[in-house]
Amino acid sequence: MRLQLALNVDDLDTAIDFYTKLFGEAPAKVKPGYANWAIENPPLKLVIFEGAGEHGTINHLGVETETAEEVVAADRRMREAGLQTTGIDETQCCFAEKTETWVDGADGHKWEFYVKHADVEQFVNISLGNKSDGGNACCVS
Repeated sequence: MRLQLALNVDDLDTAIDFYTKLFGEAPAKVKPGYANWAIENPPLKLVIFEGAGEHGTINHLGVETETAEEVVAADRRMREAGLQTTGIDETQCCFAEKTETWVDGADGHKWEFYVKHADVEQFVNISLGNKSDGGNACCVS
């Protein structure tokens, strides 16, 4: 697993240049208005969204898991602890096909637990079904 940090930026190219220099590696994926890194050290999934919110703010936080079973277990653990999740869903969102669940944090930040199955060309959220319950969420605030 690794922590995910998704930030809103004003200028994608400037942000890509900065984070490439900061972490010493190029993004794993660059699309219009979007880029992400899968950084090994420290283990971090860094995602940036151009023009998705106020400059320098957190878009959302997350935990990228290795398996769908870990997402299901996280959803179950959070529900048993009294948190309201969106339930498990199979989606295409943020240029990835994934199994995910979302929960709103106490401070209002959205948290996503997910596993990526494949890259896709789809940015906006499409539910592929298997929604267990709860509301719909995606990677853009």
